[in-house]
Amino acid sequence: MRKLIAAMNMTLDGNCDHREGIADEEIHRYYTDMLRGAGALIYGRITYQLMESYWPLLVKEPSGDATFDDFAQAIDDVEKVVFSKSLTGAAWRNSQLVRGDVEAFINELKSKPGRDIYVGSRSMIIQSLNLGLLDELQIVVHPIVVGSGMQLFTDVQKRVELKLLHTRTFECGAVLMHYKTP
Repeated sequence: MRKLIAAMNMTLDGNCDHREGIADEEIHRYYTDMLRGAGALIYGRITYQLMESYWPLLVKEPSGDATFDDFAQAIDDVEKVVFSKSLTGAAWRNSQLVRGDVEAFINELKSKPGRDIYVGSRSMIIQSLNLGLLDELQIVVHPIVVGSGMQLFTDVQKRVELKLLHTRTFECGAVLMHYKTP
């Protein structure tokens, strides 16, 4: 059975707005390697549209920065599942729009053979936690306090006990905390 793994950046005070973190080369390489090993990537509508508006353009017209260009290719190549009731389609390459039951779809996806599935948006991390579907959390905490913004875990409905599997400190001071859920 495949695992469902949340992967997200956040600031020290819990803000998960991607514009607030340190997107350095080492962190981009980490996420590129993760994507290359992923069986699928799950998004909600907002994050999907944000990612779709940027990364495919970089595939078509590379920037010349290998870390960004490699990440763009890796995210373009991976299967993407977007959960949305309002989108009319998912045009990004290797994307599938799902309108149905999140729990049933993810359980079916997890039961199929293949590589692990990653969740890359706040809304889907929250839903997966609330439904008891997440197997692991990989959170990169950036050494920044922004004092406001969208908090990652504000809508979690019940206490979730976690077991630390390992940590990694990046040169920029960000720390990966990799946890297993019960």
